[in-house]
Amino acid sequence: MTSYTSQLTTLFVVVVLVCALVPAFSVVEGETKTLWDTCFLKITPKSALDIIGIVFGNRTITDVCCHDLVGEGKVCHDVLIKYISDRPHLVANETQYLKKRDDLWTHCVSVTKTA
Repeated sequence: MTSYTSQLTTLFVVVVLVCALVPAFSVVEGETKTLWDTCFLKITPKSALDIIGIVFGNRTITDVCCHDLVGEGKVCHDVLIKYISDRPHLVANETQYLKKRDDLWTHCVSVTKTA
């Protein structure tokens, strides 16, 4: 239960930080809310944390999270990861993060096709 609470707290912090930085988003402001409403809400908090942990850390993904990710859609996945990787403290490794993003997408598409 503590791990779940910790994950929810982490997700909440990520959401608050992203919301605070939304004006800096590279997409037109009206599109930002649309992307947020249509993309982020399609995925479970656990899967969102796992995806962020995979791209920006060393976590692993489950088949369930892969299905969530593919259900979210490639445009949503690309835009949200690009948005996070554009942060000043992450931008130095942006190329690496974008490659991990694309590798994760390819992996998840293959998982969903075999299931």
